[in-house]
Formats: sequence, structure tokens, C-alpha cells
Amino acid sequence: MLPQEIIRAKRDGGVLDPAAITELIEGLVSGRVSEGQAAAFAMAVFFRGLEHSETVALTCAMRDSGTVLDWSDLSRPVVDKHSTGGVGDNISLMLAPIVAACGAAVPMISGRGLGHTGGTLDKMESIPGYRVAPDNALFRRTVATVGCAIIGQTEALAPADKRLYAIRDVTATVESIPLITASILSKKLAAGLNGLVLDVKTGSGAFMAERDGARQLAHSLVAVANGAGLRTTALLTDMDQPLADHAGNAVEVDHAVRFLTGARRDPRVEAVTLALAGEMLVLAGLAKDLEAGTARARDALDSGAAAETFARMVAALGGPVDFLERLDDHLPRAPLQRVVAAPADGYVHAMDTRGLGLAVVALGGGRTRPQDPVDHAVGLAEIVPMGRRITRGEPLAIIHARDAASAEAAAQRVVSALRILEAAPEAAAHPVLERIGA
Repeated sequence: MLPQEIIRAKRDGGVLDPAAITELIEGLVSGRVSEGQAAAFAMAVFFRGLEHSETVALTCAMRDSGTVLDWSDLSRPVVDKHSTGGVGDNISLMLAPIVAACGAAVPMISGRGLGHTGGTLDKMESIPGYRVAPDNALFRRTVATVGCAIIGQTEALAPADKRLYAIRDVTATVESIPLITASILSKKLAAGLNGLVLDVKTGSGAFMAERDGARQLAHSLVAVANGAGLRTTALLTDMDQPLADHAGNAVEVDHAVRFLTGARRDPRVEAVTLALAGEMLVLAGLAKDLEAGTARARDALDSGAAAETFARMVAALGGPVDFLERLDDHLPRAPLQRVVAAPADGYVHAMDTRGLGLAVVALGGGRTRPQDPVDHAVGLAEIVPMGRRITRGEPLAIIHARDAASAEAAAQRVVSALRILEAAPEAAAHPVLERIGA
């Protein structure tokens, strides 16, 4: 079938045959389908949508456009998690070693930050020597011996997704739930998983700020993943404030290590991490139910087994063998730290979480273009939580910056992002808002 006929059929609201979708995706990878034709297809989908069967077909075609990993030689069940992204979301750094310490294999293929959201790979690159792009032999050996490896997407995994996303990015067709669904899941299906848990964020710092839109995306992801043969559940979680009280790269790694070692644990981070871990362990067949899975994850955390697993992963992938013991010596530190003082007495009622993320970007800790460099040392630390009673002059956050000018600009952004009122607010909701099963 000619590409233009496939485009015409979708433009006119038709339901595409799976074979036609596969042909289009194969043509995109081989060059038989031009960028203009791929853009026209994306725009047709943007306006006409896709039926469930079409989204499953698109996801599988994109998965099959490259290598599909095979972990059948492992004795461990293979599971992973995907987050739609947010501010202070360093859950992956704790979750992978917790679940691995419980007996699962977690080959976590992660991404970089773009816009106001942070990226797991940028955080891991804060660790001196850590290889986010190991060769396949080292990647597989680390997963087999340690139980987890946090790395980046290789060129061989779902190359059609990379090409189609680049086209969507410049043609205003990113915000399409079927296309977002296929993009996320094609990479996870290519990772050869037995189970997947999705952390779909909603709130002022989330990609899907409105809860209804986030819920719709979560339902689409769960339905399509299961339709493609991957057992999947999702949690809808709150991003109306940063998840951790640190936002940046090295500062979030520091936070994660102190969480794993028990030096400091935020209740919100702990709640989301253990909820996701419980889901993963049930999908892996390592826990009979969510309660048992959460309890097992907590044991791995409290016993120190998860921290030890994280340390072994870092060393196996080229990082310092004494990273946990000499954390302060190994992580990059910004030369200037500045306290942001509260301008008035009152309670923190609301946050522009996206604005806080953009403050990190402006400091140099994020990027607005994929090719931009990242300063791993800068960021925000000890961000005051919502609902906290504060007095004038009390710290709202601590800025880690390269110079006084960027610190001042970030301080203004932090003050603008926080709404302080005299009356006490209602108690904050639990950070796990909903569970969406198959």
C-alpha cells in the first residue's frame, strides 16, 4: 500500500489495518517513507486519533523496528518502571536497586531531561566514571550479576520511535495520546520485560498537568501494553510540588543515596517508591499481593540490601567503588550556595512546580535543546514542602549555583513559584492518587 494511501485513509477517519501500519513504520526506518509523509501521518493521527487495535499495532511495529532484548538466560524475572517525568523525581535511583535486592532483574533504560523536567541519565552522569552507554556485554553482565543497570537508550532499540518523535517535535504533534503511548511503550517492549509499572504524573510540574488528561494517558498506556502482551499497571501520582525536596542532578543523587542508606527519607518519596516497588514485585511474581510486595521492598531498604545493590551497580558501570562511603568527595559541588529567605509569615499553599524546574534549567542544570550541555553541580536543595508554616526570613530553599547573578535569578524564581498565605491550608493529599490496573 502506498504511504500516501495510508495517510489518506487515516486523514479521512478510517481504521488502519495492522499490516498497513507496519508497512509505514518499516518505510520510515528504511527511507521509503519521507519525513514529510511521516509528518502528515502524525498530523492525521493528532486530529483523528487511533483505535486501540491501531495503537497496539503502531507500538509493536515501532518495537520491531530494531533489536528486542532477550533475557531468557536469566533466572530472575525482568521488570521495569517508567515515569512521565517531573521535578525532583529521582525515584528510579532508589527503585531499581530496591527491586533488584528483592530478586528481580531491572534493566532500566532511561532518558535525559528536556524542558522543565529532570532526566535520570543526567543524574547518573553526576557520578564520576559512570557509563550510561555501556556496550551490550557490560550491560547484560551488570544486570545478571548485580540485578539492575540504569543506562540510556541505544540506537538499536526502537529506532522508529526516535525518528518519528523528532518529526513530531517540530510539527506540533507531540500532544497526542496514541502517539505518546506508542513512543513510551515501544522502547519498553523492546527491552524484553516481563512486567512494567507506569508512574504517570499530574499537577503543576507534570507533562499532563490536568488529572483527567493524566488518567486518560495512564489508561491508554495500560491497555495498549497489556494488549501487546506486556503485563502492566499504572499509578497516578502527584506533581503539584517537587517529589523530593532536591531538584537538579548531583543534588538528587545525593538525596537518593541518603534515602537508600537511611540517613534521610522524605515521606512523599518513600510512599511513591514503595508503592511502585510493590507493584513491580507482584508483576514479577515475587510477592503474592501489593501489601506483601511493599513489605518486602521496605525490608530490602531498611536492611541496607538496596543501598549495597546501588553501590555494586555504580562500581560495575565504571563509577567509584567507594561511592556511598565517600559521597561528598565524589559528587560535583557548586561553588556558591545561597539561602532563599521567605518574604513573609504564613503557610505554603501552592507551588508553580514547573517554575521551580525552570529555575534549575536557568541555573544550567537542564536543557532546552537536546544538544545543550548540563551543569551537574547546580540545583535546588531543601525546598520547603506545601503546607509548612514559615516565618519571614526562614529558608524556602537553598540554591546551588555557579555565580551570584544566576543565584539571584533563581532566588527570584523560587519566591515567585511559592504562594504564601496567612490561613492554614487543607492537609496535602497522599502522593499516590490512583491505581490503574489491567
